[in-house]
Amino acid sequence: MVNGREAVQALPRAGFEFKAVVGSHHTLKHPVTRRKVSVPVHGAEDLRPGTLRTIIKDAGLTVEEFCQLLK
Repeated sequence: MVNGREAVQALPRAGFEFKAVVGSHHTLKHPVTRRKVSVPVHGAEDLRPGTLRTIIKDAGLTVEEFCQLLK
C-alpha cells in the first residue's frame, strides 16, 4: 500500500507543485493542466484504496503511471 507521504513525494515527479498544507492535508496543483489534488498525510498510515483511487483520478493519471512515480 501507499501512505500519504509517499503519494505527496510522487506527485511532483508528474509536474505537480505544492500549494498549501491545511491540517494534515497537502494540496498540490499542476501548473499546465491546472488540476488540484488533496492528499491526507497521517504519519505512516496507509491511504484507503478509495482515497488513493481518487487521488490518482484527480491527478489525471493511470494506476500504472502513478506506480512508476513511486519508484
